[in-house]
Amino acid sequence: MSAINYEIRTPGQGEGFAEDADRPGDFDALRPLPRISIHSFCESEAMQRTMDRMARDRRMAKVNLRVTIGGTSAAANMFSSTPTPNLIILETDAEPKNLLHELTPLAEVCDPSTRVIVVGRYNDISLYRELIRNGISEYLVGPVQMPDMLASISAIFVDPEAEPLGKSIAFIGAKGGVGASTIAHNCAFGISNLFSTETILADLDLPFGTANIDFDQDPAQGIAEAVFAPERLDEVFLDRLLTKCSEHLSLLAAPSLLDRAYDFDRNAFTPIIELLQRSAPMAVLDVPHGWTEWTRAVLSEVDEVVICAVPDLANLRNTKNMIDALKKLRPNDRAPHLILNQVGMPKRPEIAPNDFIEPLEMEPIAILPFDVQLFGNAANSGRMISEIDAKSPAAETFSQIAHIVTGRVAMKKVKKGGLGKMLGMLGRKKA
Repeated sequence: MSAINYEIRTPGQGEGFAEDADRPGDFDALRPLPRISIHSFCESEAMQRTMDRMARDRRMAKVNLRVTIGGTSAAANMFSSTPTPNLIILETDAEPKNLLHELTPLAEVCDPSTRVIVVGRYNDISLYRELIRNGISEYLVGPVQMPDMLASISAIFVDPEAEPLGKSIAFIGAKGGVGASTIAHNCAFGISNLFSTETILADLDLPFGTANIDFDQDPAQGIAEAVFAPERLDEVFLDRLLTKCSEHLSLLAAPSLLDRAYDFDRNAFTPIIELLQRSAPMAVLDVPHGWTEWTRAVLSEVDEVVICAVPDLANLRNTKNMIDALKKLRPNDRAPHLILNQVGMPKRPEIAPNDFIEPLEMEPIAILPFDVQLFGNAANSGRMISEIDAKSPAAETFSQIAHIVTGRVAMKKVKKGGLGKMLGMLGRKKA
């Protein structure tokens, strides 16, 4: 039997955000897979689609996945002359009484360390037990959904005793000067205070970062030492680079110096993000506005993305383009969150929030009205909004954002200062 095959080595582009990405537990609890090789043999188009979708998932970034059109005989023929990978995924429509016999030629050529997942057609507990007894790692009944396949692979190759990974949240502006850094810093502060959760804020804008100013800090070391010396990265080295901002918030500050050019490779920040996720339950990344290989990599790797925008035409265009690009970078993840900032600035023509969100087909998780006095005082004193005025509407909004981006509350449950009411009021104001 001839086999048509193709190889997928890195995540590619997808069609859009997964419709089932909001189902709790499908994606968020899964850790990235280690650097392994997987060869999948597919007999149905549904299985091919599942593998294609899985190949584009960010948790598969280190995996070398190969997909072949064919079944058990194709696998046995191929591996009779080539080494077997770490994992074989095998789809078959063989009846239970014939399945073990069908697998025999493959078993004869498989390396002892190779694991096998079989996808069959029959929901038969006796068959399952027999396959497990004979060395099959997992038996799944098709058609298999991508989260289930990813979870099965994770159960085989990810240490169940490993510490859980922290959540990473990236904030980025649709345009420069929209206040994305201010929002990121206040949200990081809010997450650490509201939930008493150890949180690390990483300022990825090395030449112009403002986190050190916003928290009134002047650390001698920070993220530059981490990104330029990846071979030294470990928990001990990270502790030396962190600056304590509050009881539960630590800062990985940018140098904010122009003594060198800050050009980075695509994966320059990947080791830092992985270390942050192992070191704290929450990592907030302040990503500078831009569209480079490394910013694309960061946005494709994190758990949540928050786009901050002000209501004008350039921001609308950029937000739409970013959402479309992120659909391709993160096909199996939730859509990014949207925050509208500086709404209602006096004497500035702007797009009404209702008109801004209509072409985006998504609701913002928060709208922050323009308040130069409050935000200016906070910035000039090196303090957060909730420290300046804990009872202000802006402080309450940051609390809501913190709940939403951490998954502590669904957007529809946000009641106080409700989004619908604010949109209505702003819409009438602009009319």
